[in-house]
Amino acid sequence: MSSLRYRSTRSAEPLVSFREALLGGLAPDGGLYVPAAIPAVPESAWREAASFPDLAFNVLHRWLAGEVDAAALRALVADAFSFPVPVVPLEGAWEGVYVLELFHGPTLSFKDFGARTMARLMGHFLQAEDTSLTILVATSGDTGSAVADGFAGQDRIQVVLLYPKGQVSPVQERQLIVERPGVQALAVEGTFDDCQRMVKAAFVDEELAVLNLSSANSINIGRLLPQMLYYLWASRSVDAPPVVCVPSGNLGNLTGGVLAVLSGLPVHRFLAAHNANDFFPKYLRGEADAFQPSVRTLSNAMDVGAPSNFERLTVLLGEAGMRDRIEGERVTDEETLDSMRRVYEESGYVACPHTAVGLEAARRYRQRCGTAHPVLVLSTAHPAKFPETVGRALGAEPALPERLSRLWHRPTRVATLPPTAEALRERLLAHAGV
Repeated sequence: MSSLRYRSTRSAEPLVSFREALLGGLAPDGGLYVPAAIPAVPESAWREAASFPDLAFNVLHRWLAGEVDAAALRALVADAFSFPVPVVPLEGAWEGVYVLELFHGPTLSFKDFGARTMARLMGHFLQAEDTSLTILVATSGDTGSAVADGFAGQDRIQVVLLYPKGQVSPVQERQLIVERPGVQALAVEGTFDDCQRMVKAAFVDEELAVLNLSSANSINIGRLLPQMLYYLWASRSVDAPPVVCVPSGNLGNLTGGVLAVLSGLPVHRFLAAHNANDFFPKYLRGEADAFQPSVRTLSNAMDVGAPSNFERLTVLLGEAGMRDRIEGERVTDEETLDSMRRVYEESGYVACPHTAVGLEAARRYRQRCGTAHPVLVLSTAHPAKFPETVGRALGAEPALPERLSRLWHRPTRVATLPPTAEALRERLLAHAGV
């Protein structure tokens, strides 16, 4: 197979390799990388795979052939995906609804899929090169901890992560700020949109070119390719093309699903389940054409006012294609708490607030459209990462897994930063000793 090429969302040329897109993160013109062509993945490649790592190899080698040899890729995905990916059928009134649990990785979040794979792919490309990278990441909750865990201690790679101070859960913050080799956490006195704006400005800042910056959130195409995989995996558990409900913020997870569909996965429809940050549902209904500042909610990882991957979806599907394939739902905080209670009372399932947003969107869809199609809801984080919210909804906090409880016995390292591009520039240059 010849190597696939990638281009910016803002221009058809130049075409670059996956390695260039992965290590560069953002295109030079400020756009996001998308595949110039999408390889077809035969159904046998994912339906007949013996395990999740086998499926990952069968799919990814079609995207990475010519750049990562087969033996290296097999070892890489076996190491990255060393945790279960269960699909849980709900019972009672929720029969026909399946929860794809994506929180069984090291940081108990779906972000582990992309972060662990990216770290290993970047390491693969850098091992023969006399160069280093600084990974710069804006996070609204789980991305930063997954990147910090996945990249910590990697040769030739430093990580700097930005998160909105006071706007992530205590458990999420502890995951972000525990001391790790090669990782610096910055608490920004602003919103996630401020963090994302600062990161984007850094990538086009000529003074920072010496740092060889790259990204590891859903700005980076390397984060999205691994996220295609669990859509394929979960579809093996249903007997018809499903309605797929994706708790959504920056739209990267949804874009991974769209890439899977464009490569051949049969899906009846996507539901983009949002909290009060509902630009995308409004856009799909023709009610909005401009981003709005983000607002804080109980499902904080979805508190995104200006989703980066909207630009990718526009290129991959076009406006008509988005509205044809995707419906949007807005779920308020009170409706989120009601959803957590309802699902637990009716099926015994304990959902995190983000998953509860998805389950409420799924419930509404079934009321509106019936139950002819199975509904697959992506569960993006472990409920124990949000003990206060779960306790508020259910009257008792979930048990804390050992991997979370031991975080409180580790040293921390974090600095506070004003929400300006200038402050970030000074911090990055000082951190690098420039």
